[in-house]
Amino acid sequence: MTHADLLLVLLALAFAWSMGAHYTGACMGMPYASGSIRLRPALALMAVFTLAGATFLSRGVLVHIGHGLLVAPALGAGPAILILAAAFLLTTLFTQRRIPTSTIQILVFCVAGVGMALGLAVRWDAILHLAVIWVLAPIVACLLGFAFTRLFDALPAFAAAETTGAIGTALVVVGAAASLTMGANDVSNATAVFLTTGFSGPFAAGAIGGVGLAVGVLTWGRPLLERVAFDVVRMDRRMATAAQLVQALVVLTAVGFGDFTSMNQALIGAMAGAGLARGRETVRRPVLAGILRGWAIGPAAGFVLGYAFATGYRLW
Repeated sequence: MTHADLLLVLLALAFAWSMGAHYTGACMGMPYASGSIRLRPALALMAVFTLAGATFLSRGVLVHIGHGLLVAPALGAGPAILILAAAFLLTTLFTQRRIPTSTIQILVFCVAGVGMALGLAVRWDAILHLAVIWVLAPIVACLLGFAFTRLFDALPAFAAAETTGAIGTALVVVGAAASLTMGANDVSNATAVFLTTGFSGPFAAGAIGGVGLAVGVLTWGRPLLERVAFDVVRMDRRMATAAQLVQALVVLTAVGFGDFTSMNQALIGAMAGAGLARGRETVRRPVLAGILRGWAIGPAAGFVLGYAFATGYRLW
C-alpha cells in the first residue's frame, strides 16, 4: 500500500465516520423521540444494521457510482483524495452545525467539480438521472406516507398495538430497517472511489466504509439524533412507524436499481405525507427552512470546493 493509498483509506474512513453521525436522526430519531428505545441502545442497534447494509447490500450502488460519474478508465489516488477531502469537509461542517443535508448530493457534485477542473469528461446524463430520482423520492415518500398513515389508522390491530406497546417495538424495527438501508445507500459516498482507483472490489469497499459509518454512529451520533427527535418531529408512534417504513422502502428500492438517494429527503417527505393524512404539520417550519437551505447549498458547495481543490492540485 502506497502513502497515497493509505491517505485515501483514512479519508474514506473519516468521511464514513462523519456520515454515520450525520444520519443517526434520519434512522433512529423517531424511535428515540417516541420513547420506544433509549439513546445508547438506539445508537448500538443502528451501528450494527448500518454495518450489515454497507457490507452485504451496497454492491450495486458502489459499482454504479464508482464507475458511472466520470468518463475515465481509472481515477488516480490524488484526484480521489481531493473528492473525499472536499466531501468530508462539507459533510462535517453541516453535521457540526446540526443541519441535516444530502451527503449524496455533496459527493456527486464534488466528483463533478474535480472532474471538470482536471479536464475529465463528466457524465452529466448520469447525474441528471440521479437528480430526477432525488426530486421524485420525497414526492413518492410523501404520497406513501399519507397512504400508510391512513392504512394504519384504519386497521384495528394498530390501535391494539398502541395499547399493548407493540407499536413501539414496530417503530424500533423500522428504524433498524432504515439503518440497514442507510448503510447500503450511503457507504458509496465514502468508498466508491476504491473501485474507481482500482484499490479494492465492492465487498471490501462496503465493509471498510461500513466500519467507518458504524463508528460515526457510536461516537458522534447523539447531536443529530436529538435534532430530529426533539426539534423536527411532531408525530405519534403510528405516524412515525409509517414515515420510517416509507423512508426505508423508497431508498431501498433505489438501491435495488444501483442508484442512491437522500435518506433525509425521503424521511421529510414521508413525515409530511403522514402529517397531511392527519391534517396537521409534522415538521416545524423554521427547522425545515434550515434543512432546505442545506439541501440547496450542499451541491453548489460540493462543486465549488471540488473544483477549487482540483485546480490547486493541478497548479501545484
